[in-house]
Amino acid sequence: MTRGRHRLLLLALLVTAAAALHLSGLAALLDPETLAAEHRRLRALVAAHPRLAPAVFVLVYALSVAVSLPGATLLTLTGGFLFGTLWGLVWCALGATLGAVAVFLAARGLLAEPLRRRAGPWLGRLEAAFRRDAVSYLLFLRLVPIFPFWLVNLVPAFLGMRLLPYTLATLVGILPAGLVYVAIGDGLGELLARGARPDPAVILEPRFLLPLLGLAVLALLPALVRRRRAAVDGEAATPGRPEFSSRSPSPGSGAGGPPAVPRRGSP
Repeated sequence: MTRGRHRLLLLALLVTAAAALHLSGLAALLDPETLAAEHRRLRALVAAHPRLAPAVFVLVYALSVAVSLPGATLLTLTGGFLFGTLWGLVWCALGATLGAVAVFLAARGLLAEPLRRRAGPWLGRLEAAFRRDAVSYLLFLRLVPIFPFWLVNLVPAFLGMRLLPYTLATLVGILPAGLVYVAIGDGLGELLARGARPDPAVILEPRFLLPLLGLAVLALLPALVRRRRAAVDGEAATPGRPEFSSRSPSPGSGAGGPPAVPRRGSP
């Protein structure tokens, strides 16, 4: 199968997935009002189908990420609400990673080559710099909750990151913020019983944001240290002024110096 057919197949799969989500009505569950109205029925379905429910949830999560539907945060809250903190985190992380991998592969197959041809040599230089510390950079982007998830899925594909490091860094990078959301979702029943609604912006409160930023800086440290060492090594390799050693012949003595002037009366 030619590369062009691969691209058309990927595009067709993404369009089909988006259409399936909308036609099935599952996309409507990404609305807070729908969740508030249907939360009891959803819990009853999970209790009645303890094995099927996680698989369906992971599939819905992966598809919503793959077609970049808004509402992944609400899905994460729902995962905590339906499955508890531990298993909610497991299923949300699995669904988000699978969806992110699908976007990565689609972007790399559909858009990376055309973008590379249009961008010219500057993209190659950026790609080389990114790939040296790709895991650190991707962890940083995943941990800081202000970067859109869909955008972070695309950037590594354009910059030539390999699939396995991308997958592992994505899985690890989404766990801290995911833990915050599923823990909140675990108590969502009480919140909905009081007539309140979940606030996805809670992640931006200092008690949650500052630890995430601290982890992001730690993830970036290996790249910063590597760049600092490269700069120091570059300075050390720069030729400086030549220095005379203690064994260098002094002017007027030894080879290379002017001949000694004989004293009067000497042979």
